[in-house]
Amino acid sequence: MTPRHSYRGQFTPQNLAFNANLQEFSQQIGYICALETSGKLPPHEAYKRVKKLYKQLRDSKKALGIGDGDSSTNLED
Repeated sequence: MTPRHSYRGQFTPQNLAFNANLQEFSQQIGYICALETSGKLPPHEAYKRVKKLYKQLRDSKKALGIGDGDSSTNLED
C-alpha cells in the first residue's frame, strides 16, 4: 500500500513511519467497513478485525516512541 497523502507534520523518521502506519490503518478500516456494510462480513468479525488493527497501530506507536509524555496523542484503550 502506498500513502494517500504526503506527510506535512514535524519530520522525524518515527513520525513519518507512524504516519504511514496510520494511513494503512485508515485504509484497512475503510475496507472492513465496506465489507460489513455490504453484508459480506458479520459485525462481530468486523469488530474483531478493527480491534486487531487498532492494537497493531497502538503497538507501533509505542515501539516508535511517538507521543511519549504528550497527552494529545493518547492511543490507550
